[in-house]
Amino acid sequence: MLQSSTDGGAGHGAAAADDRLVSIGTVLSLLRDEFPEVTISKIRFLEAEGLVEPQRTSSGYRKFGPADIERLGQVLRMQRDHYLPLKVIRDHLDALGRGEQVQLPAPGTASGLPDDAPEDGIQDSTAAVLGRDELLAAAEVGSADLGEWESYGLISAVPEGGYDAEAVNVARLLAELGRFGLEPRHLRAMKAAADREAGLIEQVVAPLRLNRNPQTREHAKVTTKELAALTVRLHAALVQTSLRVRLY
Repeated sequence: MLQSSTDGGAGHGAAAADDRLVSIGTVLSLLRDEFPEVTISKIRFLEAEGLVEPQRTSSGYRKFGPADIERLGQVLRMQRDHYLPLKVIRDHLDALGRGEQVQLPAPGTASGLPDDAPEDGIQDSTAAVLGRDELLAAAEVGSADLGEWESYGLISAVPEGGYDAEAVNVARLLAELGRFGLEPRHLRAMKAAADREAGLIEQVVAPLRLNRNPQTREHAKVTTKELAALTVRLHAALVQTSLRVRLY
């Protein structure tokens, strides 16, 4: 239920506010313990989308109460853990405000995906997918940006049409990199490297996946997840090592 998925985190920040109205800067510091990527622009965006309604002083400054901070934590948590579009989050919070119970999708899956969706990070051909508008809303990116990323092969629709949950993560990361001036043409090498790494993992697990024993095929999923995690860690370590050599 929604209540269990929104415990902790920003709730402690709300308590720290001690029932006083605080500035947006204070809200940012309270939320960043759990949400290090949150920014003032993000909070303002959520306000513009009607997810939170802080009070305003006579001079027009925003002032947030404990309930506002808790609500922001709920919104950010549902985006991070469940990939929910803002419209769906708003509906969930409105239902909660009416005293209704809300069932969220399993953590790590996008809105509309079944609770038993695969946990190995690989969507099968029968998994539910996001439509284009849902992806844009969940990742908070523009249609033009998505079109450009697709033209460079950085994001692709699944064969059945639409996008899987991981496309939301990719879109958010591409948007963040774009703020540093990294354009899609700069990131093609990363995509090519990722494809090569995925191909290597595929070769390793192929004998397991093709085995007739169901337990062995299940082991292939676990092995794929472990190899993917190790590959990401190795990639990060190699980048850090290269930067130390180049910059320091």
